[in-house]
Amino acid sequence: MTERPTRVLLLGAYGFFGRRIAAGLARNPRLQLVLAGRDEQKATELAYELGLTAAQARAIDATDARLPSLLKKLGIQVLIHTAGPFQKQSYAVAQAAIAASCHYLDLADGREFVCGITRLDAAARAARVSVVSGVSSLPALSSAVVDRYRPEFSRLESIRIGISSGAVVPGPATLRAVFGCCGQPFLALESGKWIDVYGWLDTVAHEFPKQVGVRLLGRCDVPDLELLPKRYPTVHTVSFHAGFASQTAHRCIEWLSRRVRDGKLASLVPLARPIATLARWLQPVFSDRGAMFVTLQGVDEDGAPHRLTWNLVARENHGPNIPCAAAIALTNKIAGRIAAGTGPEPGAAPCLGMLSVEEILEPLKGLSIREFAPAVSSH
Repeated sequence: MTERPTRVLLLGAYGFFGRRIAAGLARNPRLQLVLAGRDEQKATELAYELGLTAAQARAIDATDARLPSLLKKLGIQVLIHTAGPFQKQSYAVAQAAIAASCHYLDLADGREFVCGITRLDAAARAARVSVVSGVSSLPALSSAVVDRYRPEFSRLESIRIGISSGAVVPGPATLRAVFGCCGQPFLALESGKWIDVYGWLDTVAHEFPKQVGVRLLGRCDVPDLELLPKRYPTVHTVSFHAGFASQTAHRCIEWLSRRVRDGKLASLVPLARPIATLARWLQPVFSDRGAMFVTLQGVDEDGAPHRLTWNLVARENHGPNIPCAAAIALTNKIAGRIAAGTGPEPGAAPCLGMLSVEEILEPLKGLSIREFAPAVSSH
């Protein structure tokens, strides 16, 4: 008996991250991919580009009230939501998936959105579907790294995470999310106290492996700041910083963020489009290398101070594939369980403890992306 492929709908398929996820999933013969977005022509062009058929492209708006019935009509078993920004978005798409009895995952990085997905838990369990938010670099990959190295500590006390992009300018949704955070206050756990910090300020200089070198990074509001202290109760500090390939660009955004913090500017969101245009003009002169780090600090089994840093480096502007890897890996995993007749665990939750580092990095094989083993040191 021939195994029936799992029907997967990718919402926002031709977007910045969507097309990378589409390319990764199109290689899996156990999936039947449906590429969706508001523009059917763009979806169709991407389908042809990936060797799919026009029948695998659909014009579907994430805000369409008919979404549940459309999902049922198309026989969708897994819905992947990439149509951000998620910061001001409702859970309508996830609720549509639940109503259609199909599994749901998204690439959300909005703290409130990802942390609040649990409010759909009862509905997801009743429908026997899995609803997973934050299936991306944060918190899926970041927490997987912590889970991997947690056994090296008798007491884990500090988690610091950072990401520096390469030259490629992200999509408009990502840019709006980043610029919307600049200069705005949010809570972070530092030395056991929840304190107000501000987006893109508190600049640190982090030394990545020599392929990238020193990069400037500023604070950003992400789900990890809230989720990781709950997951690892002994931790008293969790921070996340992000930055660009250009130190000059970082200093400019830092200056503008300070003006937002001081009430001289309302927001940097109106500047996102012109700054993105300028960045695209300058893209050829910026580094093609991006990187991510996770630094853990605490006490080892002997009671001695213990500190380690994990790094992931991307060259040739392959960095934007990293946020897509967890979604590809989890979709393949869910499809495997559906094929086995078990299906994933029902419920609604952030993407914590669902994938290993190895599973997330698997879709990145063949790209110029390299994992660096932790550099271990004492305090």
